[in-house]
Amino acid sequence: MALKAVHVSDVPKFDHVPENSSFSLYSSRFSKGADVGRASFKRPKFLVIGHRGNGMNLLQSTDRRMKAVKENTILSFNTAGSFPVDFVEFDVQVTKDGCPIIFHDNFILSEENGTVYEKRVTELNLWEFLTYGVQGESGMVGKTLLRKTKDGKIVGWNVEDDDSSCTLQEAFHKVNPSLGFNIELKFDDHIVYQEEYLVSVLQAILQVTYENAKERPVIFSTFQPDAALLMKKLQNTYPVFFLTNGGNEIYYDVRRNSLEEAIKLCLEGGLQGIVSEVRGIFTNPGTVTKIKESKLSLLTYGKLNNVPEAVYMQHLMGIDGVIVDLVREITETVSNMMKPSEEAVSGEGQIPGQGKPQFSQTELTFLLKLIPELVQQ
Repeated sequence: MALKAVHVSDVPKFDHVPENSSFSLYSSRFSKGADVGRASFKRPKFLVIGHRGNGMNLLQSTDRRMKAVKENTILSFNTAGSFPVDFVEFDVQVTKDGCPIIFHDNFILSEENGTVYEKRVTELNLWEFLTYGVQGESGMVGKTLLRKTKDGKIVGWNVEDDDSSCTLQEAFHKVNPSLGFNIELKFDDHIVYQEEYLVSVLQAILQVTYENAKERPVIFSTFQPDAALLMKKLQNTYPVFFLTNGGNEIYYDVRRNSLEEAIKLCLEGGLQGIVSEVRGIFTNPGTVTKIKESKLSLLTYGKLNNVPEAVYMQHLMGIDGVIVDLVREITETVSNMMKPSEEAVSGEGQIPGQGKPQFSQTELTFLLKLIPELVQQ
């Protein structure tokens, strides 16, 4: 199915679930968790979301955990799901022939006859995209898969547990159905997209989601402001969150340059929440109150979310959840820090040395003032 350019006013809104789909407000995993049905997002608990599944791949890192499982794969999602995470986050792009696939980078790199070449992912047909990397069928050999690091170095995409690339439809069918999906709508920061193209891409993703999600909780998120607004206009079933660096980087589009602009965009477009780089929150903790007063939900991402103390501080600040790479470690942290409140409700005593420390309001205020200085170090 090729992408067809249409005007947004001619696009039908997906306000109602097709008859062959069965939705509920939340799945069994969320019986005490998040309400993410019908474009709502309520936080009965602190959420942990696996970044690209069980964590992103930092191939140049000396930390083996950052290259243990191939990111954005069925294996990575189900590995994360073996721990008490609520969602997995992953990146979705649409191929030239209209198929939503899961892949983070804008370009796919390979090597042939000693020459490295790259192709834009969205200019590949599905069959070609799937020929890169390890193959799902026994005996099949895929094209080499390389990756460019932030400093421009090209390295082999070598991980301990590899898996083949996959489509969004495959993920819906092969990943534990009680595991929520945080679907990042991935676009290139360096391209100015026409509305017709954005609508075509979003339609393709929505079609697969409606046909396959069933009772699975789904959140859409994106750094692309126009895509976020359009996704909200096109449907009223799933929450839409706006992704922001929180002022850590400056972009041509001013809507991306601060948490204040993110709040403004969400309120004007009727979005449900913000996903901010955690440093943007820690350097400006007062914005948490503004976001909450605006009736918006707030999630965070970033390397600091792999630090248990940073996660705990966010819980105290009223943030709704964190996107993390170290899934096992952070789910253990969150489980422990939640124990005291659960034991208090049941009337049981607190276990010495476990759970969360107790802070007075004065101490918490001091910590919140101290955090911006610490982040700048």
